[in-house]
Parts: sequence; structure tokens; C-alpha cells
Amino acid sequence: MSDFDSAWKEALDAYFEPFMAFFFADAHREIDWSRGVEMLDKELQQITLESEQGRRVVDKLARVWRSSGKEEWVLVHVEVQSQEEKAFAKRMFVYNYRLFDRYNRKVASFAVLGDNRPAWRPDRFGYELWGTEVGIKFATAKLLDYAADEAALESDSNLFAPVVLAHLKTLETADDDEARRVSLVRQVKELYARGLDADEIRRLYRVIDAMMSLPKPLAELAWNEIHDFEQEKGMPLISTAERIGIEKGLAEGLTKGREEGREEGRQEGLAIGARRSLLEGIEVALEMRFAAPGVALLDEIQRIEDVELLRKILGAIKHADSPEALRPLWPKS
Repeated sequence: MSDFDSAWKEALDAYFEPFMAFFFADAHREIDWSRGVEMLDKELQQITLESEQGRRVVDKLARVWRSSGKEEWVLVHVEVQSQEEKAFAKRMFVYNYRLFDRYNRKVASFAVLGDNRPAWRPDRFGYELWGTEVGIKFATAKLLDYAADEAALESDSNLFAPVVLAHLKTLETADDDEARRVSLVRQVKELYARGLDADEIRRLYRVIDAMMSLPKPLAELAWNEIHDFEQEKGMPLISTAERIGIEKGLAEGLTKGREEGREEGRQEGLAIGARRSLLEGIEVALEMRFAAPGVALLDEIQRIEDVELLRKILGAIKHADSPEALRPLWPKS
């Protein structure tokens, strides 16, 4: 099943400014990006728990400064909705007024509609009673509107264009895993054609891979093709794919173990090789999933001798919400 949730959350965290420029250019021009962006996700979680207005796919809250010359910060509230939902517009209204009430600041609400229903385009909610009118009109972006011109997405220099294309291709290949595999490989190759640096390619690869999830055999086939492409072009930037890190690490461990076993004994050599490869796989997986905060755990993990525990840690990285969620897996030093 495609993981739109984690993919969009990572994309918004990494590319919030390109996101605003891609979908909501007028608002983007009025934000002073030199002053930075402060994400207020924990604060938004409090609002959403209080309101309990239905299922969310992705929601983000950011504090930004206006570039109008006035010393004023405002709030940007973003919702990404990947399926039609009757109460969606009402939820946008509830979150907007709750945020205004809590912060006493202007709140701009934006919705990205990533569903497969062309006619579903909520952009307002309100009511009138005896001369009293209450409501909201919010800005929306319908992803299906971008599907007609894939070439434009492929040539767009905005770093959010590959995210949009991956989402659209995921919808398009919902019932065709082989077509999805072909599309995933093509999109990863296109990342190299964009001339991006290694970190950007890895980050976008994580997003695309999460969105365009495949059954294990096809996922491995896709990765092998990407790996061969890297070797052919002399651009080994992604290295080990996180999703097959366990199998790859174990295979390398067996190979190294057999080689080292000539001198140190086969069993000991297998253990040494397996541990070394698992540590390498863990390092890459931590970097791909959590960037620097994940790599910061390596000092602790490298002190672990238990191969089975290392294998457990590597398997847990894919499903962990944060680096801190992994710490309970090993004894405190």
C-alpha cells in the first residue's frame, strides 16, 4: 500500500518553500523566506486532538514572516487530503478558527487535494443564520490538474515537481504493479538528470519510494535496475536502498564471513562479516530515513556486538516514527 502520509510529511518538512512556490505562488512571494520557517506540528496536534474532525492524511502548521515591510508573523496551515471526505471543508474551518483563537494571528489555510475524483474540489465552508454569516474560503491545489502535462513536471526545476509526479503516477498505477515499477525507476533516473546533489537525490528517492510502494519481488527488481544505472553512469549516490537493507546486509555478511573464515574460523568469520554489514546497512538506513538526527545514534549502535539485536534494529528503522523511538531496542550503556 502506498504510504502517502509519511512521504508527504517528509516532503513538506524538507521542501516547504518549494512547495509554496509550486502550488501557491502569490503567498510564496509575500513571505520573507530569509527569516526562516518554524514548524509548529506539536501545536497543531493539540488543535487536531481537541477538534476531532475526522481522518487526516497530512497536516502542517508553519510560522512565517511577511515581506510587506511590517514586522508581522502569520500562520500557514496546510492539509494534504488523498481521498474524498465529506467533512473536509468543515475541518479546514474548525482548524483555522481554533488556530486564530489560540495565537490571535492571521491564519492562511491551504489544501492539496490528492484524490482521484476530478469533480471533488472543496474550497469553502460556512453557514448563515438570521443575519449572521460565518465561514471560510481556502486556497486549493488539485493534483489531477497537473496530470495532463507530465513533460512540464519532468522539466520543472522546482524540487516539489518530482513529488507531484510521483503522487500522480501512484494513482495512475493503482492496479498495475509492473507499470508502477517502470515508472518508479524512470523517475529515480530523472533525479540524476536534474543535476541534483547526492543528498537531494537520496531525500527525493525516499519520498518517491514511499509513495510508489511495490511488492517485494518488484521492489528488488526496481532497485537492481537503479543500482545498475548508477554503476553505468558512475554515480553511486543512493548506495543501499533502505527497503532491502536487511537482505542486502545479510548477503554481504555471509560473503565477508566466508572470506574471513579462512583465517578466523568459519562461524566467527560469518558473525564478523554479518555484524559489519548490518552496521553499514543501519548507517545508510538511518541517514536515508532521519538524516543527521538518525546518524547521531551510530555511536551507541556501534557498541552492540549482538548480531541478532543489530538485525532487529535494522528491521525497525523503516517503521520508526523518530530516531528516539529506536533507543528502547538496546540496553542503556
